[in-house]
Amino acid sequence: MNRGHRICRVLPGSIGEEAGLRPGDCVVSINGKDVEDIFDYQYLTDEEYLKVLIRQEDGEEWILEVEKDEDEDLGLEFENGLMDEYRSCRNKCIFCFIDQMPPGMRNTLYFKDDDSRLSFLQGNYVTLTNLSDHDVERIIHYHLSPINISVHTTSPQLRCKMLRNRFAGDALEKLNRFWQAGIEMNGQIVLCRGWNDREELDRTIRDLGRYCPVMESVSVVPVGLTRYRQGLTPLEPLTKEDAADAIERVERWQKIFFEQHGLHFVHASDELYLLAERPVPEEPRYDGYLQLENGVGMLRLLMEEAGQALEGEEAAACLAGDRRPRHVTAVTGKLAAPYIRAIAAQVSLRFPWISVSVREIINDFFGETITVSGLITGGDLIRQLQGSRLGDCLLLPANMLKSDAEVFLDDVTKEDVEKALQVPVIIVKSSGYELVKHMLGVRLPGDMPGRGGAGWHQPYEC
Repeated sequence: MNRGHRICRVLPGSIGEEAGLRPGDCVVSINGKDVEDIFDYQYLTDEEYLKVLIRQEDGEEWILEVEKDEDEDLGLEFENGLMDEYRSCRNKCIFCFIDQMPPGMRNTLYFKDDDSRLSFLQGNYVTLTNLSDHDVERIIHYHLSPINISVHTTSPQLRCKMLRNRFAGDALEKLNRFWQAGIEMNGQIVLCRGWNDREELDRTIRDLGRYCPVMESVSVVPVGLTRYRQGLTPLEPLTKEDAADAIERVERWQKIFFEQHGLHFVHASDELYLLAERPVPEEPRYDGYLQLENGVGMLRLLMEEAGQALEGEEAAACLAGDRRPRHVTAVTGKLAAPYIRAIAAQVSLRFPWISVSVREIINDFFGETITVSGLITGGDLIRQLQGSRLGDCLLLPANMLKSDAEVFLDDVTKEDVEKALQVPVIIVKSSGYELVKHMLGVRLPGDMPGRGGAGWHQPYEC
């Protein structure tokens, strides 16, 4: 029996409210078709005429008939954003970061998702091993794209070993089906030393290139290894030479793909460039920053945005009448520290009364090989900054905290940090504009210059 999808909220003034729907009612079918999940719901409710089967909490069923505009929503929210159970990962990947988490953290941090629907909704990467033929056909039928795919290698045998799933090689066949159907894709390669690097990396890039430009981009990122790897497959961190080798292979392929398709297609992550001690590429090489969430181009974009923010005369005009000394501390991980320091130096050069200290936090919690700011815990932050002169305020990148709460990975809160360090904390969005704004201590009524905003505003106190 189709139990339907329970409504948790009916938006005021919506079609659903006018029809008398209430929280607790269930949507069973639309125009005679069962609603499997959010994609069925969105697709079926695009019609102008709907017959919605509703089941009330007491079990009584009735048909709601609706005539509406094609793009008009019913105004219903459901208990589960997917309108279905989240699908967990069936693989036991040799590089899985969740397997390298210490015990005792909040339960949500241990959930391994491998749900293609989250790929479209949130940009998550999936391995395709969880996709049935029915799922593939629905993606093609609804033309859902882009789908972000964790490929790692195009060798079926090696992929089975790396994902430790005997079906992982067969799952690669789904790439062909998506390509033939014109479903846009992005790929990811987590580079493991001695497994899928060097000549194997060349083969994977060459094989994936057959899907270009339907597959729009491929990122190459180094494996992240924490200190909690007891009992797991032995893996070694990439060396400077390994990173340089990967970059050289990627850049050779970029030239080939750009000549053929006008796209660079494959991109090495910022972390690889820093590990190899090489400057990150110029902005045009990133093809519009298609892989920012994988750490590809984040530093270049940060520098470009910061440079544009500092070029405008509005910033100088804003602070011309107020040159009170200002000292702030910006916190980051090892990865981005040289670039944040470069921005801080530019700020102090143009505005000598402003002093910006940059503090690089070493990841004691996960291990020093983890260098990204998004995995810094509140505990490490407090221990390494306690007793320091931090100035008027402390600037923290937003990726250190949960997206929906001011909480670090170890459940330390922003308020805990403020109390321990006795300094106001400002959370800075992932933008060079925002970073410069908070270094200077200015408020903006809208977006930053160059992003459709109204320009600089007046100074503020931390």
